[in-house]
Amino acid sequence: MATYEFKLPDIGEGVTEGEIVKWLISAGEIVTEDQPMVEVMTDKATVIITSPRSGKIVELRGQMGDVVPVHSVLVVFDLAAAAAAALPRAAVAAPAAVAAPAAVAAPAAAQAGRGSSSTEPAATAVGDIKEDLPGMGMALVDEVSAVKANGASAHAGGYFNEKPLATPATRQLARELGVDLRRVAPSGSSGRVTKDDVRAHNAPAPAAAPPPEPAAELAPPAALAPRPAAPPAPSREPIRIAPAASADGAPLEERIPLRGMRKRIFEGMTRSKHTAAHFTFVEECDVSALKALRARLRPGAEGAGVKLTFLPFFVKAVIAALKRHPTLNSAFDEATQEIVVRRSYHIGIASATEGGLIVPVVRDADRKSLLDIAREIARLSEATKSGKVRPEDLGGSTFTITSLGQQGGLFATPILNFPEVGILGIHQMKQKPVVRDGQIVVGDVMLLSLSFDHRIIDGHVGAAFAYEIIRYLEDPDRLFLEMS
Repeated sequence: MATYEFKLPDIGEGVTEGEIVKWLISAGEIVTEDQPMVEVMTDKATVIITSPRSGKIVELRGQMGDVVPVHSVLVVFDLAAAAAAALPRAAVAAPAAVAAPAAVAAPAAAQAGRGSSSTEPAATAVGDIKEDLPGMGMALVDEVSAVKANGASAHAGGYFNEKPLATPATRQLARELGVDLRRVAPSGSSGRVTKDDVRAHNAPAPAAAPPPEPAAELAPPAALAPRPAAPPAPSREPIRIAPAASADGAPLEERIPLRGMRKRIFEGMTRSKHTAAHFTFVEECDVSALKALRARLRPGAEGAGVKLTFLPFFVKAVIAALKRHPTLNSAFDEATQEIVVRRSYHIGIASATEGGLIVPVVRDADRKSLLDIAREIARLSEATKSGKVRPEDLGGSTFTITSLGQQGGLFATPILNFPEVGILGIHQMKQKPVVRDGQIVVGDVMLLSLSFDHRIIDGHVGAAFAYEIIRYLEDPDRLFLEMS
């Protein structure tokens, strides 16, 4: 039997492992080249990996929810079985075609005997957002300078690995215990950090034996009294919810495994909330002038085949404010303990999908016109809704905008898209009384909610940034006057 072992490919920069979301094939099935095989969730996107060859599936290594490292075997093929299955059809087609399977099988068998080589066909990975990301994962900053070592290396403080392998559950435990996974020496297979490694790393070092004390004949009686016992440490065991059932034994609940996109959102939000010191600033914005400007520009945009929404104006206002307050376009590099101020402006647009919230990114938005930004937002929106967003469209944002649109509500407190230090929440536009030139008139008003990382952004800086955005939105002609 000529077998071929397909290994999980390197899906993207910095990706070291992937979670199996769904198998699209089964053992014993004969598949064709480029047939979809498996959905894999990484820190950046959910991708569908297609078959690099035709063959019979001998073995699937891994189950739904398993996390597998890059370059580990996922599928084992029987190439000869596929050739044999194709032989009768070839014989009917034409006599000359009978020899073709043998000609193909010979190099395939030789290739299988040699094992992995650079000439093996690569499987394709197509970006595909399914019900089972951004999120996103959450976004990683590609401009942030970090230690470039890929393996264990000498580092101040002992062991250090910039890209440790660990399951999401192990990473969650490390966050709860405040342990830096990069400094934990692994003991698991393929160099994976286990929960026991994290616990051992977090255990206090044994105290040195105290030196012998002098005789205590003259010590006061109080010195001999035992010290009160330290209070027990709070339990970090996970909370378990007992199954509930009715009197007749019928279940009263449904249990849904936490995996895929929802699992990435769960982990990203937890990391952001437990790492950054959030504070939120809320203010009203009279967008009557912006509404009138959009109405004047919309026919021209439609003539160019572009649907002009309010969102491109918000993107431009945010960029103009970021240039006046550059610290808001920064991130914190935990490895080097540095605040990294970015000179590029990649604006994330939080988008709701059936599977959860993801954040596609408008790259270099400062270099794009309003029409270009509108086109890009429309493309990203369509891609997310149809499940065809590309991995390169996700991650690397420097600031994020999230919109509640027509959902209503007074205001919300958005969670930071870690490791960014600011996020803008846009709320529903409503008609309200406003004062203009000493007169009460009806205006189009919306609330803006901005959350910041208080470790880096002081309160007065966040407020000044918010009012800068409001000034651009209330007097949008400034955007054109100051647009670079």
